[in-house]
Amino acid sequence: MKVYWTKINKIIEETPEVRTYLLACPQDFTWEEGSHTHFALEGFNAGDKPNRSLIRHMSISTLPYEEAIGITTRIREQCSEFKTILKNLKVGDEVAIFKTHSNVPLKREGKNVYLLSSGVGLATFRSIVLEYFRRADNVSRVHSLNIRSAKEFLFTDVFVSAPDKKFTSQFVDNRHDYYEEVKNLAADNDGLYYVVGSNEFIVQNIDVLREKGIKAGQIILDKHEQQLAEFLSF
Repeated sequence: MKVYWTKINKIIEETPEVRTYLLACPQDFTWEEGSHTHFALEGFNAGDKPNRSLIRHMSISTLPYEEAIGITTRIREQCSEFKTILKNLKVGDEVAIFKTHSNVPLKREGKNVYLLSSGVGLATFRSIVLEYFRRADNVSRVHSLNIRSAKEFLFTDVFVSAPDKKFTSQFVDNRHDYYEEVKNLAADNDGLYYVVGSNEFIVQNIDVLREKGIKAGQIILDKHEQQLAEFLSF
């Protein structure tokens, strides 16, 4: 396993509780849309075993052409040890990244793609939308649906409807309206449905999609193979 130590080049306050950390790109570090990485803080590998309290599984919200590794995360006032340390890091400080992989690359099967997310889960989809804008081959259209209770929407420069690009972006501020919209979208029985959020959120979305006749092979989750089988075993 190769560990990349890299510096924080910029910190963006997306909302009062959400920050994006833009990291320098190590020379041979590569990734694709929908990627996640293990994001670790100084000292995580100081002992005989990795200190897991200093490691988090994070989505990369950028693409390589942006020349920055973007890590977007929520940091509340009352937060974990990891988030407390992260909150106090500054530009120039070093962090580690390793085990980078994408479970949710953009599928090019000539179908409509639906991106279903909650809150900061939108970070996973930012890179997928940018990749679609770069190359729309074999993708009919893309629709993003995000639930955000505080009406502080993320990445509004990317998640804005663009009819000429066959992209629509929709935000709702309550669960009832969100799941009604999921039911409407699921009328497309041939579509591909990407879901990102908490485990509870994922299960609820799968239940709604199941009721509408969407098959397991049409539901794409940011989970490794064993977890995927557990979520989609219906």
